[in-house]
Amino acid sequence: MEGDRKMIEKLFKLKENNTDIRTEVIGGITTFMTMAYILAVNPSMLSAAGMDATPVIAIGATHCKRKLPVCTRARHGT
Repeated sequence: MEGDRKMIEKLFKLKENNTDIRTEVIGGITTFMTMAYILAVNPSMLSAAGMDATPVIAIGATHCKRKLPVCTRARHGT
């Protein structure tokens, strides 16, 4: 178990980025839940306003995918 932890810390350079496994797992879960919420709620809100839900889902997924690396770099100060 300890060997796996050290391998993960070294592979993802967690100490260099001033973070740990727990923080990254919580961040990953938070990101997943946020994206799931956006992909579920936005289309229904925008379709209620008269937009077609299918393109709204595609645009939302593309937007989330593009913004994720920016958020990650900002958090690590790069």
